[in-house]
Amino acid sequence: MTKEVQGYLATMNEMREQVKSLLEGLPEEALDWRSIEGEGELATNSLGVIVSHLAGSALYLIKEIIGGQPVHRDREAEFATRRVKASTLKARLDEAVKIVEEVLSPLKEDQMEEDRKYRDRTAKVRWIILHVIEHTAQHLGHMQLTRQLWLARNRK
Repeated sequence: MTKEVQGYLATMNEMREQVKSLLEGLPEEALDWRSIEGEGELATNSLGVIVSHLAGSALYLIKEIIGGQPVHRDREAEFATRRVKASTLKARLDEAVKIVEEVLSPLKEDQMEEDRKYRDRTAKVRWIILHVIEHTAQHLGHMQLTRQLWLARNRK
């Protein structure tokens, strides 16, 4: 495994552990709670939805786009996640990261510059990996705020 891929995987693993830690000690209802209900760009997502989306997105981008193996992603189902236990969400995330490691570990230096078709454009493998990290970081921030808002709202 190249040092570059090793670094990316280490970052992804660290972020996964941060995501999992944000689920700790919360009642099940907290995993479905949204700070702003409704539809559209002002509505927020629950912790359960965000974890499901992170796992689905990483699998799609890494396994399907980089690895060329179909995942048959159901993005709408990710955003409809409800009544899923923290242990199930953590397992889903762990499984996604395991598959990501399997796809990325054998990549060679020259493969990082290969092009992949992504949505309506072409992107380098390296860019897609960095996009997964960036996407995870963004949603990690959302999760941190959602947890803080839940705890503040339910402080007794």
